Amino acid sequence: MKSALLLLDLQNEMVDPQGKIGAHGLAAAAAAGNVVENAAAALAAAREAGIDVIHVRLGFKPDYSDCLSVAPRIAGLKANGAAIIDTWGTEFPAALTPADGELIVTKQCVNPFFNTPLLSHLRGRGIERLFFGGVATPLVVEMTARAADDAGFAPVVLSDLCAAPNAEMHAYSLERIIPMFGKVSTGADFAKEIAAA
Repeated sequence: MKSALLLLDLQNEMVDPQGKIGAHGLAAAAAAGNVVENAAAALAAAREAGIDVIHVRLGFKPDYSDCLSVAPRIAGLKANGAAIIDTWGTEFPAALTPADGELIVTKQCVNPFFNTPLLSHLRGRGIERLFFGGVATPLVVEMTARAADDAGFAPVVLSDLCAAPNAEMHAYSLERIIPMFGKVSTGADFAKEIAAA
């Protein structure tokens, strides 16, 4: 089964304490779980095994004219000028810098498949199984599991690559919601599995 690794919203705005979103607890949760370090290890394992790597990030035009959502959380993003394309916030931590040839998908919503080239890229590459992790767990990670399942992929969430500012929601998503759509694993198990394939 051909696989790919997706790193979801592991960008400065989210995982750096100076990030406009990360400053509100998400970066601290990611740091407590060593999410960036674990993602870097998974990234190295994926590159060593030669499987596809895709970096997904949230990014908007400066006037947010490309943002369709009217959910309450969006007002906070706009008020803070968060996740503007071509700013530090939409770049990646040094440990997760994309390599040449690795797809970068910029989305304007929670679902990385909506209005992006992700689905056609995966289909074109013959990908059947998606390993992924990121922030926040009950948002982009859970949404990706749901959407990947709907699209016919086998989702595998790497729990130690995930974090959320609310520990209860993080745990509930990993333990109760995501297993309905796919598997929950770890970065270490991912590395072993793809090395043996």
